[in-house]
Amino acid sequence: MSQPFALARILDANLNRAREGVRVIEDWSRFGLNNPIWANQCKVIRQELAQWHSYELKQGRDTINDTGTLISHPQEESRENIDSLLRANFARIAEALRVLEEYGKLHDQQMAKDIKKMRYQIYTLETQICDLSLLRKIQQSPLYLVTSPHENLLEIVESALSGGLTLVQYREKNADDLTRYNRAEKLSQLCRKYDALFLVNDRVDIALAVGADGVHLGQQDLSIAQARKIMGPGRIVGRSTTSPEEMESSQDADYIGVGPVYDTPTKVGKAAVGLEYVQYAKQHSGVSWFAIGGIDIHNLGTLVEAGARQVAVVRAIMESEDPRKITREILSVLESKEHK
Repeated sequence: MSQPFALARILDANLNRAREGVRVIEDWSRFGLNNPIWANQCKVIRQELAQWHSYELKQGRDTINDTGTLISHPQEESRENIDSLLRANFARIAEALRVLEEYGKLHDQQMAKDIKKMRYQIYTLETQICDLSLLRKIQQSPLYLVTSPHENLLEIVESALSGGLTLVQYREKNADDLTRYNRAEKLSQLCRKYDALFLVNDRVDIALAVGADGVHLGQQDLSIAQARKIMGPGRIVGRSTTSPEEMESSQDADYIGVGPVYDTPTKVGKAAVGLEYVQYAKQHSGVSWFAIGGIDIHNLGTLVEAGARQVAVVRAIMESEDPRKITREILSVLESKEHK
């Protein structure tokens, strides 16, 4: 096979990949997000790619003899949710653009320059769209389960997920790293099955390794900016706060925890902040916030009356005889107050 013919095949194949992937993102921006700005950005990129997709390059197409048409992967055959669909297509676009940029240097220097510019535009667009998608899920999740060590961890979490839970944080302070990784990986897969967000407490490395949606940080952990730098775009970063001062310094997080509202053994050495801090959060927090600390079905009503619309629980679900039932009961209280 001649070098020019092989080059034409490579450029044609990757122009097709990039254009198809951009169209997927464009349609979601237009019909799913109702965002004309992002839809138009995609349209412009797609049209610019089309201008480089010349008849001569298309002549290099040889679908019948292309061995790549027989190569597939199980992950390509299904998408778990809209987030995984968007991420897969952004990855496809980025890979195709990198190939086009490199081989474009052999074909047309201006093409390589134009494609490089598009690649950075796609990176920015990915951050904006994926961040928005996850942030919406955070904002629309009234109940947040923070796990505690339990021999039936997976069974409890799945039971709660089947009851409508949409946000889970894996928290385990004393296990070795391999144990934490294995449990986090299983929980991550479980949450994807139920289209729920999955976060990891403290450990940015484990969160990245298992493909978590984000990480939750304490005041003594990495800064929010450092976590974002490591995690990359399209990931959630949350922060615990116990005072107005900590809240003020954590407004660059995607959400914050407010508490502990009541005394709880999961926060050893931390005094309860009471309902006053909840009321303060209602008035002053510029990001989503979850009341946390000693919350259960018995004190939930009082907490909601104080202004909480999103709560995080540990023992209320982890130590329940029926996690699915209690999850539904808590959600029922939160949703009834939300609609009043």
